[in-house]
Amino acid sequence: MDEAALDAERKVAGRDLEPKGEIWTTTTDSLLMGLLSPLFTQFQHTYPGIVLDVAVSNQLFNLTRREADVAIRPSNAPPENLIGRPLTAIGQAVYGHRSLNLTPGASIKSLASQPWIGAGSRLQDSALDQWMDKHALKTACVYRVDTLVNILSAVRSGMGLAVLPCYLADEDPDIIQLTDPIPELEYGLWFLMHPDLRGVVRIHAFMDFLTETVRAQKQRLAGPLLG
Repeated sequence: MDEAALDAERKVAGRDLEPKGEIWTTTTDSLLMGLLSPLFTQFQHTYPGIVLDVAVSNQLFNLTRREADVAIRPSNAPPENLIGRPLTAIGQAVYGHRSLNLTPGASIKSLASQPWIGAGSRLQDSALDQWMDKHALKTACVYRVDTLVNILSAVRSGMGLAVLPCYLADEDPDIIQLTDPIPELEYGLWFLMHPDLRGVVRIHAFMDFLTETVRAQKQRLAGPLLG
């Protein structure tokens, strides 16, 4: 579809007056599993005329090309060509399986002798990469994988330690938080859409709903302090 046709399609979509129809949404597997699935259920009950079509990917879809209407993504630098609303901050900490018998509150230096699980290159987490490099943890990595859900799975198996979003890891009673949330690894959670869709009622209903329900979990998503 050429650019003129895409522009016309977006403008027609923007004339909706009622909260009904489809919303093409993209998000990550970890957010869908650890946060969004129950919220999407609540949204569907609140707005039964709206159908969510969700594409799960760790890659940011091109909203300009209408690969999706909205994106719910972790980012500290969302694309400037999109309209965005920050929903909350996501905290991350070091986690390990309880079978490793490690004491919460230990220093990163003392944990460096443990096996670690790292993020694969396709996860594109430069902040985590720099943090692990700073603490000389890359050489301790025995396994790398390119999704947070699979990093979580490796931690569950007792393979080693990893940095994980608190909202994702704290749900598992066999996984222990070993550090406070790490300030330099905190990131924002954003609701993003193309500017031409700013007047679509169903998308504003979706954005307002998620703003309220996600921010209601602000403390959980930021992660607990130890002690």
